[in-house]
Amino acid sequence: MVNRVRMICQHISFVLLIYGGRLGIHLGSSLPCFACPFVNGCGGHCYLMILQRSRVGFQVTFDYLFSRAGLEVLWPFVVFLLFFVPLSKLWCGWLCPFCLFQDWITMIRKKLGIREMIFSRKTHIRLRPIKYILLVLLILIPLCIANFNLHSDWALPFCRICPAKPILPMFAGNFTHFHLDFTNTVTLCFTALSMVITGGLLVGIFFKERFFCLFCPMLGLMHIFRRLSPVRFEKDISGCTGCGNCERICPVDIHEVHLENEKKDVFMQNCMGCMHCVESCPGDNVLSFKWFGFTLFSSSRNYLSLKRKQ
Repeated sequence: MVNRVRMICQHISFVLLIYGGRLGIHLGSSLPCFACPFVNGCGGHCYLMILQRSRVGFQVTFDYLFSRAGLEVLWPFVVFLLFFVPLSKLWCGWLCPFCLFQDWITMIRKKLGIREMIFSRKTHIRLRPIKYILLVLLILIPLCIANFNLHSDWALPFCRICPAKPILPMFAGNFTHFHLDFTNTVTLCFTALSMVITGGLLVGIFFKERFFCLFCPMLGLMHIFRRLSPVRFEKDISGCTGCGNCERICPVDIHEVHLENEKKDVFMQNCMGCMHCVESCPGDNVLSFKWFGFTLFSSSRNYLSLKRKQ
């Protein structure tokens, strides 16, 4: 089953990205997933840290782009695209360590028999801009540091409040990021805000599957560049029966796939490519993930029947 293969990929990726550095493996600092650089011995980490360090002045010239400083900004973005383009947002659903952590929390909730919290469609629409607001801020604040002499303690603003910073290092035996830093007012505010956000998100993740993904700026960044990737998620509108399985099974409650009756492109902004919807669709080839036009996985009546028997 596809879900089992996905879980295997997630666990392999988790081990590689959390512990890979201890084995001499390092995939760099421009990965399109939530792998934390504060994990001791990590095998690579997300591009958002490098993006926050890109303190570019407002007067950017052609010569600057090919200077050493310009290449330090441009090259990590190129590497990010090299990682991102082949797999698109499948990085989220199949390889992201923090997504796997959320899945573990969801498994615990299900074992306890606690029902999931349901958001209305209107609530989902209201939450969508948050990931882009965070993305803009983590770019603008470093720009302000570079151009308006903002205090250096404002550096890495998103990393300072990111819930992955205190949570993922725990798997490498580091619990030191659960603390308040009284060095100055800025660091105190950041660490206090980090504790509040982390606590709130842990509660949210417990009661709502993939809760953090609704706000993830990395997911927003990848959605902006999704057209560069050969990965496509398509719907055959003529074969859709309107059963609604795709909406009910979606971990982030995407309803547009179910409602779409004009376009075949249904790779929506919150879609992470987990393929749960494709597995649950009863129509042959109604939902398909494709790569360079070749079908990676498509819905099938026989596949769904076999899945239900297991």
